[in-house]
Amino acid sequence: MEVKNNKRTIRAWAFFDWANSAYNLVITSTIFPAYYVAITSNAQNGNHVTFFGHSFVNTALSDYTLAASYLVIAILLPMLTSIADYRGNKKIFMQFFTWLGAISCGMLYFFNPNTLQSSMIFFGLAAIGYSGGFVFYNSYLPEIATLDMQDNVSAKGFTYGYIGSVILQVICFVFVLAPATFGLTKASASQLSFLLVGVWWIAFAYIPFTILPKGSPNAQSHHKNIIKGGFIELGNVWRQVKNMPVLKRYLPAFFCYSMGVQTIMLVAASFGAKVLNLPQEKLIAVILIIQLVAIAGAKLMSSLSEKHGNVKVLAGVVAIWILACIAAYFVMNEYQFYALAAVVGLMMGGIQSLSRSTYSKFIPQDIPDSASFFSFYDVTEKLAIVGGMFSFGLVEELTGNMRNSALALCIYFIAGLILLLSLLSYQKKVGRMK
Repeated sequence: MEVKNNKRTIRAWAFFDWANSAYNLVITSTIFPAYYVAITSNAQNGNHVTFFGHSFVNTALSDYTLAASYLVIAILLPMLTSIADYRGNKKIFMQFFTWLGAISCGMLYFFNPNTLQSSMIFFGLAAIGYSGGFVFYNSYLPEIATLDMQDNVSAKGFTYGYIGSVILQVICFVFVLAPATFGLTKASASQLSFLLVGVWWIAFAYIPFTILPKGSPNAQSHHKNIIKGGFIELGNVWRQVKNMPVLKRYLPAFFCYSMGVQTIMLVAASFGAKVLNLPQEKLIAVILIIQLVAIAGAKLMSSLSEKHGNVKVLAGVVAIWILACIAAYFVMNEYQFYALAAVVGLMMGGIQSLSRSTYSKFIPQDIPDSASFFSFYDVTEKLAIVGGMFSFGLVEELTGNMRNSALALCIYFIAGLILLLSLLSYQKKVGRMK
């Protein structure tokens, strides 16, 4: 049996974040959004595109595509995690989704105005590959780290992710900044970046694939069809959650603020490109600021949680997110955007890491089917992304202004803050009773 807190295993686990975070940075955050806005905007149609016979605002189409992708993965994951629990082969599913995401990123190399429809399908499949692998990755956390180490190990994973993605981003930035030096055009330099993401993703993912345990079979807990068993397992988890006073208060809060956090992460570059007309080079600089500051954010929040408790720190971070959304509505120039990006980066690194480790602490420890609990967590997060991205795109289409979409995200953060404060109040009440 794998010993918890093994440094080699933890390091290998963190390298999965190193591998796939390149997708999150290059495809969802920097080069692809700027490239997409540029090639889908023209004098004839403005910022509208036609997708399978329907007209959309270009950025709204990308929002809807991501929302659809995360909805698909939210539906699929219960079945897949049920099979993984039953057969003890969750690492195989990590590998499948990694290959799906990496190949789809590679296919974006062929993205041009004439391949919009097929390329947007690959864009969606890449998102499915990225998010699908993460649920199995997350479920390893309670298996490889003891309760007292989970905040630090979770932060380590995100830190590796930020560092790895920045390294590849800098490599891509060299091609994009000086394409002629390498015999490329600006467009082909961007396309090459998409291909490099796929190669990077596969190459470094083989470190965890080689070292992580494959998982332990749990066939005795499955007495029904394993295909529908995932939904039965989610129902079982939900029934358990309803009897866990802390967890049943935490999850709705997590759902609400995740609608805001995940959406901001996915639309930040499109916002800069479209609202402020920032060129690709400056957008990359902005996202690099976010990534580098996020490393410090993950470590800072881990340290603060040790002193003040996870929920109190999360509440403080969500309050700052509310102010960030209001600031986004009023931002007028690139320097204000840089300052806002620094704040967003600090909060982004902290809230992702702390949210995951907080959930890991609140679920029962040393359970054989941790994948089911983390499936519940990931389905919650994916549905939050669906709601956040769809509403962001819809508000832009209805109002014609992405600033209104950013301001509307305040609603989700305010709801999340109220629920976190309620949880904090409950924890204090229980503490006094003890």
